[in-house]
Amino acid sequence: MTTHVTHRPAPRSGWGPVTRRFVSQRDIVSFPVRRPRAKKDLVTHHGETAAGDHRSPAPGPIVYRLALLRWLASFAPAPVTVRWTERLRSAAGALVGILFTGAAMHYVPGGTVPIPLLVAPMGASAVLLFAVPASPLAQPWSIIGGNLVASVVGVTCARMIGDPVLASALAVSLAIGGMFALRCVHPPSGAVALTAVIGGPAVHALGYRFVLEPVAVQSALLLVAAIAYHAATGHRYPHAHRRAGTEHAPPPGGLTRADVLAALRRQGEWLDIDPEDLTALLQEMQQQAYARTFHALTCADIMTPSVVTVSAATSVPHALRLLQRHGVKSLPVLDDGRRLIGIVTRADLTGTAARAPRQRLRDWFAIGAMTPPRVSGVMTPRVLTIRADAPMADLVPLFASAGHHHIPVVDAHGRLAGILTQADIIHALYRQASVQRPAA
Repeated sequence: MTTHVTHRPAPRSGWGPVTRRFVSQRDIVSFPVRRPRAKKDLVTHHGETAAGDHRSPAPGPIVYRLALLRWLASFAPAPVTVRWTERLRSAAGALVGILFTGAAMHYVPGGTVPIPLLVAPMGASAVLLFAVPASPLAQPWSIIGGNLVASVVGVTCARMIGDPVLASALAVSLAIGGMFALRCVHPPSGAVALTAVIGGPAVHALGYRFVLEPVAVQSALLLVAAIAYHAATGHRYPHAHRRAGTEHAPPPGGLTRADVLAALRRQGEWLDIDPEDLTALLQEMQQQAYARTFHALTCADIMTPSVVTVSAATSVPHALRLLQRHGVKSLPVLDDGRRLIGIVTRADLTGTAARAPRQRLRDWFAIGAMTPPRVSGVMTPRVLTIRADAPMADLVPLFASAGHHHIPVVDAHGRLAGILTQADIIHALYRQASVQRPAA
């Protein structure tokens, strides 16, 4: 007596529709009941147990082909997002830099040994200085320090090691280690070390003079040309490195440079981007995401329209009582046409009201009348405002990075329309999240 186990084979295509097939004799596996086996031994020729358990199928040829295609796709060039004007500016800058460096080398005294007017690594340095000037690898200390370290190492290896191949490999390797140690990594400096070894008799005849002339002189000339060219075309170069502790404390929740540095340290790899540029880029991305999410909301939709205001002639004690009565932290100061002329905060008022009575009495006598101080004397005249029709996304950088706690909202004629606080932003974010949650 035998028991039959049937199996319906899977379709040949991994993503095609399941089709019906009649069970043939080949799809039937029989085994005698008298000799029961363990469940794991009852396996059909399709890799399925009698109990219906499935084994992990071995990857087929299609999996390897897809992996190979993905790997080959990584060699494709990345899309270039640089504008054509910037491309032309970079190319013109390299032309100016190399031309200036070569022309200036005509006036460098060479002595008995001729000095090359240009060495090949200067072309690679020009690519960094003019095409990607924001890169940490293109900063002044990188080009000067990197080229000097590499030239010293290259000349030393050329003098001490007879085999040019071994000397070249060791020169480039030691140059990289030295540049990392001195924080002056500059990729073209690897070519400087190689040139010192295989540059030929003209380079070898210079000896350690190769470090000063032509490497140091040409590096300095190219750097001067880059600084002048970027300044003339309205670009910032060099990118100054901000030291730790010089950053203003941002409000909680905002992206800071310290956050970016911590993330870069966790990567453990060299990323060719300045931390400050990366911080600015991430903040722009945040603002773009906010603009996409809250594109339909304007400042008029989320502002507080009812605002307690004062005039410039309001006394400080009266303004302080208004703050305490309404529980607000600031009072906009308006003129007769309801145009904003300043703002006064609790700190401004309490600093004036808390002065010693004798000092206040002296101030009153100084102006010739026993009158209390006015708001006009303690207010902040320059106030950051925002239009009522401005999108809500424009508020995010003002509150997140500029450190503002309240921003007056004005209409097209400059008249006060309302005020925005951090609480209004949080309330709008909560409402938007509540609306989007059911859709998710």
